[in-house]
Amino acid sequence: MKQGIHPENYRLVAFKDMSNEDVFITKSTVETKETITHEGVEYPVYKMEISRTSHPFYTGKSKLIDTAGRIDKFKTKYAKHAK
Repeated sequence: MKQGIHPENYRLVAFKDMSNEDVFITKSTVETKETITHEGVEYPVYKMEISRTSHPFYTGKSKLIDTAGRIDKFKTKYAKHAK
């Protein structure tokens, strides 16, 4: 294993799923500017759009999130190929 290529600044970070407000704590080197208090302890927070608690693969539920009309563009573009 190569020496000196692994980061040294691991610390506890709160990862917050913005779609369902779920928070989980793990060690990370991610850079953050905000903090959050979780169960009485203050942690740096990293905000995510999707995580294991909201991803359809893990939840078994299909959730449609349309960002900037991408689905409509796709349907319009490929409608002529539909049989």
